[in-house]
Amino acid sequence: MNVRRRFRLGATLAISASSLALGLTLAGPSPSGASTPKGTITFAEAPQTPPNYIFPYVGFANFSVSTLNQFQMLMFRPLYWFGMGTSPAFVPKISLAYSPQWSNNNKTLVIKTKGWKFADGQTVDAQSVMFFLNLYKADPKAYAGYVPGYGIPDQVTSAKGSGNTVTLKFNKSINKSWLLYNYLSEITPFPNSWDITAPGKTSTCATGAFGAKATDAACKAVEKYLDAQSAKISTYTDAMWQSGVDGPWKLQAMDTLGNVTFVPNKKYSGPQKAQVAMVKEVPFSSAAAELNALRAGSIDLGYVDSTQITSPAPGIGKAGPNIAALAGKYNLVSGLSWAYNYDPLNFAKSNPLRAVFNQLYFRQALQTATDQNGIINKIFKGYGIPTYSPVPYGTPSSIAKPVSNPYPFSLSAAKKLLTSHGWAIKGGVMTCEKPGTSSASCGTGVAKGTKLNLTLEYVSGAPAVTDTVNAEVSDWKTIGINTTTSTNTFNNVISGCGQSGTQKWEICTWGAGWIYAPDYYPSGEELLMTGAGSNNGSYSNPKMDTIIKATFAGNSTLTKYAQYAAEQVPTLYQPTQTPIGEFIKTLKGSNKSALVPSVLQNFMPEYMHF
Repeated sequence: MNVRRRFRLGATLAISASSLALGLTLAGPSPSGASTPKGTITFAEAPQTPPNYIFPYVGFANFSVSTLNQFQMLMFRPLYWFGMGTSPAFVPKISLAYSPQWSNNNKTLVIKTKGWKFADGQTVDAQSVMFFLNLYKADPKAYAGYVPGYGIPDQVTSAKGSGNTVTLKFNKSINKSWLLYNYLSEITPFPNSWDITAPGKTSTCATGAFGAKATDAACKAVEKYLDAQSAKISTYTDAMWQSGVDGPWKLQAMDTLGNVTFVPNKKYSGPQKAQVAMVKEVPFSSAAAELNALRAGSIDLGYVDSTQITSPAPGIGKAGPNIAALAGKYNLVSGLSWAYNYDPLNFAKSNPLRAVFNQLYFRQALQTATDQNGIINKIFKGYGIPTYSPVPYGTPSSIAKPVSNPYPFSLSAAKKLLTSHGWAIKGGVMTCEKPGTSSASCGTGVAKGTKLNLTLEYVSGAPAVTDTVNAEVSDWKTIGINTTTSTNTFNNVISGCGQSGTQKWEICTWGAGWIYAPDYYPSGEELLMTGAGSNNGSYSNPKMDTIIKATFAGNSTLTKYAQYAAEQVPTLYQPTQTPIGEFIKTLKGSNKSALVPSVLQNFMPEYMHF
């Protein structure tokens, strides 16, 4: 479950295994020789994570892998495509535009679209790109990838489109890889049929001048209408939405439970056409229900919870022996994710314990009391990697050097961090006894008598998440941190965690942290910069902001950022699971990447056939 920036969050067969090399590009696979699509691929959604939003301009509450990578992107292709099999690299051949061209000391960018078509026959052209850019300029805070002051749209001084060419000018020299991997990657061209504020009532968001007041007003009205339509799943198969399809699949049916049926888009302009007649995505209420479906052989691609695995992983990103009941029909696969796992901590003013969370020693204590290796060995069955910073495991050293664990698990050390800062256990709960700002006191704003009674909300339906939460809460209790837990569906958890300014939670867990997609360069601005769209814990640290800015305003590596983020504990780092999936043995791939776990959790059934 990955919240994509894109929290990108979701555990599914879209597994992963690889590292990023910025500047690397991949050629797209050759077209399949299959002429007549045959058969149906049935894909199991992760438990309680159905897609829930169709408009590809997504706020934090709906910013998930299940909604973006495994639903929207089958229909609505981003301007630039990233990820094929085990690599997260840029793939020019299946992108809607040619590689970006820079000039004027990296201040001027020219994008040329390839002239592919939407399902209604309209060309994906400069106006389609400007439609997205105009809307983004009008209401950037509505998009989960927005970072105030940086990238697109805030560093764009002008944007113009004509024919198939879009020209962007920036206020300073731009790091080309950073902009391609984190901003151009997020542009989704929109069709004219979406430039409406009511059925039959057209607008001028697509055609207006970038940044003009009239354009902003028109775009906000269009966005309001499309957002309202996205709240109605019954509209998803309407002509309006489906007219904008430029990917290999069209939506034929969908219900509120998450049952989704795709059929081939016969007007897809890309190089790889669909090879099966239908793709079905099927929802499940729990990992146990999904396992039963696998045992019955009723799904082709599925997810299994680590608690169901009977043999441990032989190594990082490698699959061990399959579950005996499935071994005859399915292949067990694993890999790595271009991701890291964490629990947001709530630094918002609405949190009664905000002053406590602002104390570095407290965050250090909480991290020190979190047994990542124990969870990996006992609950994940070896299918996991300890997490010490926001930079993913496997990142090349040219981008960031590895970070060692600054806070090894030790309940005695965690307890000492609290007692040495003025806390004492009273009635079984750590209580502030020495308020003040000295090194031996509780810290600024922490009142005498404050108790460490925390609230934690976590996703239901995933046994590994439940077992992890229970183990951690038990350990924390032994050092006087009392935690009250509650459960909710995946979509409700990420929605609630995205409202840190109004929700009174201290910690929340959706079970998978963040996958770097569509922000593929792990520089962290969307997650930890002050005011960023996916900074759902409202973390704010001027030094962190400065360090992050250096990673994309210049040519510095991510090493300093990774180390500082590890030391500061802006989020509670959790072990990152290496996904575990099953695919039926009769399923074939049109190339070597087709059935290899996707490092970005992309679902690309057009490369699969029976």
